[in-house]
Amino acid sequence: MPKIVDVKVIRTRATGMWVIVKVLTDQPGLYGIGSASDVFHPETVAKAVETLTPMLIGRDAGRIEDVWQSVYTSAYWRNGSILNTALGGIDMALWDIKGKEAGMPVYALLGGPCRAAVPAYAHAGGRDIDELEQDVRRYMAEGYEVIRCQLGAYGGGGFRDTATVSMPQNAWPMRRAFDDEAYLEAIPAMFETLRNRLGFGVKFTHDVHEHLRPQMAVQLAKRLEPYRLFFLEDVLAPEQVQWYRLIREQCTTPQAVGELFINPQEYVPLIAERLIDYIRVRVSKAGGITPCRKIAALGEWFGVHTAWQEGGDNDPVNQMAACHLDMASWTFGIQEENDFRPEEKAVFPGHAVLQGGYLYPNDQPGLGIDIDEAAAITLLDPDRSRRSFLHTEPDRRADGTAVRP
Repeated sequence: MPKIVDVKVIRTRATGMWVIVKVLTDQPGLYGIGSASDVFHPETVAKAVETLTPMLIGRDAGRIEDVWQSVYTSAYWRNGSILNTALGGIDMALWDIKGKEAGMPVYALLGGPCRAAVPAYAHAGGRDIDELEQDVRRYMAEGYEVIRCQLGAYGGGGFRDTATVSMPQNAWPMRRAFDDEAYLEAIPAMFETLRNRLGFGVKFTHDVHEHLRPQMAVQLAKRLEPYRLFFLEDVLAPEQVQWYRLIREQCTTPQAVGELFINPQEYVPLIAERLIDYIRVRVSKAGGITPCRKIAALGEWFGVHTAWQEGGDNDPVNQMAACHLDMASWTFGIQEENDFRPEEKAVFPGHAVLQGGYLYPNDQPGLGIDIDEAAAITLLDPDRSRRSFLHTEPDRRADGTAVRP
């Protein structure tokens, strides 16, 4: 059995927001890669991987479960976003090694494929309903059957110009204010228009991004029921997930949640009580392939599907790990679409191929994806700000209250 001799951290894209873990073994040429990317704290995650490296050196690379359990409890305190992400990168790399050693793709090790490819949903948006409709039609023409619909940015439809809102005399400077009631009117109206123009042949999702107060979230889910959404995403913040019980009692609008989850006690009760329909944890944020295959298995027995979170900050390695889970899991539901620039794809030979509403992994051993370290350096741009990716300033209501994403 190959033994771990070193762990490298490779940073790439923009200011190094992508953190790739490379686990080296004592067998010449045998290594694995995994994703430990965190757009908000890449330096911290990279340091966490380096801190964990001494306890990994000398271990059998094939003892994936034992390594995962050992690292999971190594800091005593656990289920934090930083340690989970570092552990996720290590875990993916070990599965990559296991597949290469066996000469099989990871999805074959997980039980073999139970579908030909991975259905993905697209992200359509527009400043108004006409622009949104055009974007939806574009994705429909490309072959997507499930399309997320947003009016502008997250919270779009709920923002009001401060000139039209009653503001305090000592109001804090802001250009716009979020209004729950405005959102509650705009989004059902958006879907009514789309259904009238496009019919019910196309499937729609919508991401609330945790902008609503819980009572308003329940009302929105009820009001969207006639438009038969594929799912309503993140209608509640993690601190308010108990409200999913009331949503379930009020309507049948399918619920998807989890991109902010890092602790099993956030998602296990929701799955076990059948309060949600899709679990959307990011593979790296859950701690890698090892825990996510268990999440998928748990969901199967309660009728809850997977829809692993991707997002525009995600990297091709995490996407490929999600694809392998999707291919081998019966309870898979849908995968979030995330495409990359040609120069980014060139850094990751063997990346998944996105075409016509489907993601296609390859049949190469392991994860089937590699990293060109020399090319990875060319993506670094130390002068480029990460501000566009960061929630540096929250959306606010008229009185200044921050809206939690």
